[in-house]
Order: sequence, then C-alpha cells, then structure tokens
Amino acid sequence: MVKRKMSPGPCLLHTVPNMLRLPGTLGGCERASSNQNIRHRMRGDQVLWVPGSDHAGIATQAVVEKQLWKERGVRRHELSREDFLREVWKWKEEKGGEICEQLRVLGASLDWDRECFTMDAGSSVAVTEAFVRLYKAGLLYRSRQLVNWSCALRSAISDIEVESRPLSGCTELRLPDSPTPVSFGLLFSVAFPVDGEPDAEVVVGTTRPETLPGDVAVAVHPDDSRYIHLHGQQLRHPLTGQLLPLITDCAVQPHLGTGAVKVTPAHSPADAELGARHGLSPLSVIAEDGTMTSLCGDWLQGLHRFVAREKILSALRERDLFRGFQDHPMVLPICSRSGDVVEYLPKSQWFVRCREMGDRAAKAVESGALELSPSFHQKNWQHWFSHTGDWCVSRQLWWGHQIPAYLVVEEHTQGDTNDCWVVGRTEAEAREVAAELTGRPGAELTLERDPDVLDTWFSSALFPFSALGWPQETPDLAHFYPLSLLETGSDLLLFWVGRMVMLGTQLTGQLPFSKVLLHSMVRDRQGRKMSKSLGNVLDPRDIISGVELQVLQEKLRDGNLDPAELVIAASAQRKDFPHGIPECGTDALRFALCSHGALGGDLHLSVSEVLSFRHFCNKIWNALRFILNALGEKFIPQSAEELSPASPMDAWILSCLARTARDCERGFLTCELALVTHALYHFWLHNLCDVYLEAVKPVLLHLPHPPGPLQVLFSCADVGLRLLAPLMPFLAEELWQRLPPRPGGAPAPSICVAPYPSARSLEHWHQPELERHFSRVQEAVQALRALRATYQLTKARPRVLLQSSEPGDQGLFEAFLEPLGTLGHCGAVGLLPPAAAAPSGWAQAPLSDTVQVYMELQGLVDPQTHLPRLAARRHKLQKQLDGLIARTPSEGEAETQRQQRLSSLQLELSKLDKAASHLRHLMDVSPSPGEL
Repeated sequence: MVKRKMSPGPCLLHTVPNMLRLPGTLGGCERASSNQNIRHRMRGDQVLWVPGSDHAGIATQAVVEKQLWKERGVRRHELSREDFLREVWKWKEEKGGEICEQLRVLGASLDWDRECFTMDAGSSVAVTEAFVRLYKAGLLYRSRQLVNWSCALRSAISDIEVESRPLSGCTELRLPDSPTPVSFGLLFSVAFPVDGEPDAEVVVGTTRPETLPGDVAVAVHPDDSRYIHLHGQQLRHPLTGQLLPLITDCAVQPHLGTGAVKVTPAHSPADAELGARHGLSPLSVIAEDGTMTSLCGDWLQGLHRFVAREKILSALRERDLFRGFQDHPMVLPICSRSGDVVEYLPKSQWFVRCREMGDRAAKAVESGALELSPSFHQKNWQHWFSHTGDWCVSRQLWWGHQIPAYLVVEEHTQGDTNDCWVVGRTEAEAREVAAELTGRPGAELTLERDPDVLDTWFSSALFPFSALGWPQETPDLAHFYPLSLLETGSDLLLFWVGRMVMLGTQLTGQLPFSKVLLHSMVRDRQGRKMSKSLGNVLDPRDIISGVELQVLQEKLRDGNLDPAELVIAASAQRKDFPHGIPECGTDALRFALCSHGALGGDLHLSVSEVLSFRHFCNKIWNALRFILNALGEKFIPQSAEELSPASPMDAWILSCLARTARDCERGFLTCELALVTHALYHFWLHNLCDVYLEAVKPVLLHLPHPPGPLQVLFSCADVGLRLLAPLMPFLAEELWQRLPPRPGGAPAPSICVAPYPSARSLEHWHQPELERHFSRVQEAVQALRALRATYQLTKARPRVLLQSSEPGDQGLFEAFLEPLGTLGHCGAVGLLPPAAAAPSGWAQAPLSDTVQVYMELQGLVDPQTHLPRLAARRHKLQKQLDGLIARTPSEGEAETQRQQRLSSLQLELSKLDKAASHLRHLMDVSPSPGEL
C-alpha cells in the first residue's frame, strides 16, 4: 500500500541511541562508497560492498592494557598470553562492532552477511598461506637490522606510523614514561680529545647526547681541510676514554655544525650504513624499554634514556669536554601510536623484500592498469616505491596473527645469525621441514614458535582476496570498482593500497582493483585532527541523534585518557559544544560529508554545517507536502517521455532538472561528490522551492487545476528524489514511497532499486538558451525585491513596467510577465515601448545598459513618513562606511574582502539617495493617468 498523506512539521530522519565510536573519528570513505553503491544498484548493476574491519593490533592491545590497569591494576605480563587474549576478545565483542554500527546508522549499503574481521578463521588461513608462499619464494626472510622502535609500546612499528615532526629550535615535549619534559631542537657540542696530542680535540655536534656511550668512531669529510692533518689518528671517547678511529666518508656534510659527526651504528640508520662501509661493530646502548643497557656502565645502566642524557651532560661538564649548545632546527621521529620518540634499535625480525614487488606496483600506475584518484597521488606513489626499503612485519605484541615460524632449538648456536628457523602452515609441517633441513628425525627436534605477531597491515593488505575466499578460491577482481577503504588520511590509504597491490600481484597474479579513491581526512571545523585527547572527536551517531554535553563529558570520563588529558579534552568539549550537539539526522550528515571535495585537501567538518543541511532536508519535506497536496488523490502521472511542458515556466524547470541529472552523472563518474551535492542543492532549493513552486502557486488556485503544472510537479519530485537517493537515502525513500505510482508495470519496492535518472533520458527537456533567458528574468525579480525593500513596501503590490531598447528583450520578458510579478511580489507587470518616456514619479532601477525597471510608488508610499526613515538608515550606513575607511586593516584581513564591503556600502548609500530623490519628487509631482 502506498502512503500518500504527509504529516506536518520538520523531518528528523533515522535517529538511533548514542554509543561510543572506536577508534573515534569520522571516516571519509563512506561518502563515496555508499553513494556510488546505491547509484550503481539503481542503474541495474550488480553491486557488492563487503564490510570488514582489521584487528588494529597496536591500538587494540594498548586500549585493553590501559583498561586492565585502570580497572584491575594488572599489567599484561602478569597474565598468560592466553588469558590476555581472552580479555582482548571480550573487549572486541563489547566494543569491536562500533564502526560497523556507525556504518549501519549512516545508511551504508553493505552486504552484512559477508562481514569480515582480519582475525577470523578465513583471514587467518590466508595470512598463514601468504607468509609461507612469500618465504618459499625468497621474498620473506629473517635478519638483524635497525627497526623503528616504540619504547612505550615495546614493539617495532611501521614507517607510516612514524610522524616526522619538524622543530624550529628548542622545544619541550612531555613523553610517555619520562618523569620531566624533555628538550629537543638543540645541538650539543662535545669535545673528543686527540690521542697523543694533549691540546688537540675534535668538537662534534649531536642532538642525541644520550647515545654517546654507543659511539664507535668520529667521521669527517675527506676534503675538509680542518681535519686533513688528523686523518688516520685516534680520538679518546669523552666518557670512557676508549680509543675511537677518526674516519673519512663522503656522506659527511662539512658545512653542518663543526663538520665532524659521531658514529652510532646501533641507533641511527645513516650511521648504520656508514658503519657498515667501514666495518664498525655497533654498540646497542638503549634497551627495548627506553632505559640504558649494561654496555653503558653501572653509572647509567637502567636509567631512562632522557634522564641519562642529563647525567651524561653533567659528566661532560665535570671533565671540561662540554662545549655548549645552541638552537638547531631538526625533524623528530614520533610514534603516532604512543607519542613517544622513536628509537632505532637493532632487532632480529622478519622482513618482506619489497623492491621487485614495488617495481610492479609502480609500473601498474605508470601503465594505467591502476588509476589513483585524485591523480596527484601518482607522484607520491612513484616516489614511495622508488625509495621503499624492505618491510619489517614483526610486531612484539600478543594480539594479532602469530608468525608461523619456528626456531629449531637444538640447532640454536650463540648469535642470531646462526639460528635455524623454519616456516610452516602448521607445527607438523614446520617439523617436517626442520627434519629435512637438519637430517634428524622430526620427533627428536624441539621447536619454539616465534612469539611475535605480524604487522596488522599484512592481513589488511590481503583483505580484498581473503574476504572473497582466497586461498581456497582465487577471486576475479577485474570488475571491482572502486575499492572502499575505511581509513582517515590519504597517506595511510596510499600505504595500505601499496601493500595490497604488492601482495596481491605476487600471490594471485592480479591487481586487487583497477581504481581506488583516496579520501581526505575528516578534521574538525578548526582543521585539527580529531583526537580523544583534544576532545574534538565527533561520533556520527551523536550528530545524527543529538547528545547533551553531560553525556559527551561522561564518554570522556569512561575512556582511557590519563587525568591531564581528560582535563584538556573536557575543557575543549565544553567550549566547542556548550549546549551539546543538536539532532541533525543521517541524511544531513551524509550530505555534509559529500558536499566537500573528496579530490581536494582535508575535510573540515562543523556541526553547524550539518545542521544547515538538516534545514535543507526540511525544505525538501515541505516541498513534497505542497506537491502531494496539489496532486490530490486521483492524479495519474504521465511518463517522462510523454510529458511536454505547457508553459515557459514548466519548460524552464524541466530544463533545470535535466541539467541537474547531467551534473550528477558527471560528478559520480569523476567521484566529485561536491559537484553532485551542489547540483542537487541548487535544484531543490533555488530552482524548485524558491522559484517554480512560488511561481506556480497562483496557477494552482484555479479549479480544476490545469494538468500541465501538476505533471511537471510530479516529474520534479520523482526524478529529483531518485537523483537524491544515493546521498539522502532515508529522506528520499520516505518521500518517494508517498508519490503515486506511474501506470503500467509494478512499481519498484524501494527507491534504492528504482532506475537512476540518466542524463540521456532527460536530454529532450534540456533548453540551455531558455535557462539563459530566464536568468535575465531572475535579475529583474531581484531588482524589484530590492526596490520594495528600499521603499519598505511590505504589503502593497505595485504595478511594474519593463522597458528595453533591444527589440529581442521584449519577447524574452513577455513570456514570463506573470511569474515575474508573482516572484517580485508585485501587481500587474507590463512592457513599456522602447521609445516611450519614463513614467513620472515611479521608482527606477537599471537591469543593464538596455533594460530599465519601473515601479509605481504614487499612493503606496507616504514621503513624509519614509524620508526620515531613509535618512536614519543613510546615517547608519554612512557611519559604517566612515569607520571602515578610517580603520587600519587587521593582520590577515584580505584586501579584496575589505574593498567588497566598501563597494557594498557605497552602492547601498547610492540607492538610498536615489530613493530619497524619488520621494521628494513625489511630494511635488503627481502623475496623471494619461502619462501612463
């Protein structure tokens, strides 16, 4: 049964109870994915959008560890691995569905029966299979190398999880586990005495004095004249007195600092390369937890590395080997997961060889087999793959896919380089491999599985394949377009896509997709990244349903913020949302997200913007109420092919509708959703509601209603709602179901499977020349409304005359005289012959060099009353103008904006002067009817 009657009042759509969002930010990609999904389905395409989420190894384990400490005072290592993993799975069952719940609320059209999780059994099989195949292909190996190490997490981290933070000079930072703030952006100068020359020294500059115990040499450029006489000599270590070689290397930059650098191969990637060239053995002086190792001596062992820094500097001062410090611009590596300074530590880890696979990924974009959108990402893609190193996939966590590699204990000799490792899908398979490798019976061997887990990106990179049955089946992904990637920030997306392309082409011989849309990051209205510690995280369900400030604050308190962060976040939240968040509805939020250019920079989202689109939803709702009331119960719609406009106004609105369909089609094809939202907003608000509905109201007063406008109204509602459905599915569905069905054939059960309007099917309505003509009429309407406002004509409906010196303009305006009067809130509208004199005493406004508009004032305006009002308004505007001229422009104020404001005030003053002149003329002259 089709519902037809409309309820009065505003439309608040699809609201749900408030919940937490984890990880806590609005994702950007549901904008394109959901909208394109619905649109393709409406076009008759077979559509599949597979929902899935990864296990977020580092982030999830950190949350659960904090929760255990907060609620039970228990550390992870006080539990067995199995007990801790039970706690993680428990947390996952309680909180892990948050993102999928938000996607449901947002109206994302996914195949929920296929929902995947990267720790599911199917994904785990795929991960193990991929690891084994890569290992057998020689693309996965174990080696002791420098890795990015987070001391706070006690785990290796990915390159993409290292934030390069530029510092202009001395900067204090609060770091996890550091008792006091630590200063960075300083260059410390340390003297290394020359052995055998009591008064000679080499001064070295360093930003990391805490790594001095790990120095194994000092390096200078071979052509640096300051040190040529010292080539081949040895220096005394300023802390231990041990002899260090002075080496020469062309990688040293002589113009930086003193031109001499200390070499610490165990804690610097650049120094590791330099040390390898010169055969220097590294000394690891910083432990996994960020404390100093035993190699530093008893006086430093066990100290936090930044506490040790101060102790080292004090020791240098005591020995008169400290030569001062100065501000020094630098880039500090920060762990994006923990906020700690990243250390580079030598670790035995598993690595994926990326050069060959990276070359294939780069060529895929070069050849056009893979298209990146926006296209500017192609440059980043090529740069990344031309500079990528091998991928460390080991993570020192418990939550994740445990690495399917086993140490053969009996074959374990001193030092990792001689360790015997085997890889297998199961322990039994690994035992067979070990037996063949060692020549010993497998039952006699003892195997210990690697306790580390794989980088989350490893399983995430396999998602397009594992979600569709790999390795049991190899899915054909040739027609999957576009790929939906739920992540914040295009850099992370690019990284993820790169991993998918590399592993996908290697394991299956095919690209996982032919195009991907890289979304911008959704930031708050001030352009800040959404962060729980800043209190600016927006849960989409809070925007949809509305939430009180008290509830927002309770969410913060229930989270895992430390007390200092909680104070900052709560204060920011009270400032940003003093009255909470108003209820905006799903469709308004979707439309707001889509209204930003996905192909540009980051998206700055404000609740006030979403609220404005809620008002737009209400405008559409009220427009449909009007249309349905006009259609009545017995209305039978014509097909779009049969509909022929009966008036110029009908032809104009149908032309606007056809143009809107064309713009929407172009926007979807190019993934420029902002073009789609702009076209729909302009049609519904400015074309249909503001103009056509207002113009047609007097026509519909006649009974019976003329059939032409009714058929046009129906087509505008039907086609307009189908165009709107991908962006506002709930509003469009509710209203479309109330429209009378077209005759012939069963109606579609839902707008989501109704045909999406194509530009070609509506092309016969498109009349660009008519639209250009009507834009002239709209200019006349604006001029008439301005005259009414100037003379404060609130209820009067004055007569209007238009005069043009161009004969062609007469016919242009003549076709629209009735709607011109209706839209301009005027009485009868006529045309004044080109050669006729201007009517005396009528207000006049030029539309162009050739067109004038005249409005009758005699008998409608009392000059004695209105002249003082005009004078008062003029005085107020003049005061504003004088103040603007006298005021010194503020810093950052755009001069163009200031000039525009000046021009606007001067124009308004000119209009008031002209109006006052007309009123004074009316006091002296009264036109006779013959003059008209």
